Amino acid sequence: MTQQERITLITGANKGIGLEVARQLGKAGHRVLLGARDAGRAQAAADRLRGEGVDARIVAIDLDNPASIAAAVADVERHEGRLDVLVNNAAIVDPADGPAGTADLAAVRRIFDTNFFGSIAVTQAFLPLLRKSDAGRIINVSSGLGSIALNADPKWEYAAVKLLGYNGSKAALNLFTVILAAELEGEGIRVHAVNPGYTATDLNGNSGHQTVAEGAQEIIRLARLDGGPTGTFTNKDGTDPW
Repeated sequence: MTQQERITLITGANKGIGLEVARQLGKAGHRVLLGARDAGRAQAAADRLRGEGVDARIVAIDLDNPASIAAAVADVERHEGRLDVLVNNAAIVDPADGPAGTADLAAVRRIFDTNFFGSIAVTQAFLPLLRKSDAGRIINVSSGLGSIALNADPKWEYAAVKLLGYNGSKAALNLFTVILAAELEGEGIRVHAVNPGYTATDLNGNSGHQTVAEGAQEIIRLARLDGGPTGTFTNKDGTDPW
């Protein structure tokens, strides 16, 4: 399948890394579907991309709303008929998140509902359309904070960042990646977890040291890849430990 034939849905695509992934894949020839729950921001993003020559359209989707996910699947089935690449990018943080002994349990649940359960719900709902592709691929946008091995290393540069909800949700997303990759390997659908790196986005108050272009780099590489392995956890510089 050529790049020009690929149809890619990106959740949380109205800003940050999601928007940059949409921009670069669109310029590579993908038809990009901007998954977003905020109609105003989504429209502004779509207008901006179209102004740059990108084939983009909005798909309204709220990861916390099953009816919204079902409507998004029906939308893509009606207009495109299949899906080649799903990028599970949408995620949240919560100021009440924190260390295991003090994190607000409601905040941890909210984070898991979007980052973990929401991504599972979207993936399961779109699997029938991914199965219609000759090059199906699922990319789960994770984090180095989701690596149990790195969290256990006191010398890791981000060892002090111990957020039960956020780190836990990304660790769970990594396990989902491994289990799903094994399940779908026989069908030729590849599944990946990606650590974008510490990127300046609204999620971290733009404190990250990377640009969104740098943060999007590995996601874009995988989305454009022909063939390759499955069940991977990578960043733009190589492989991350689970």
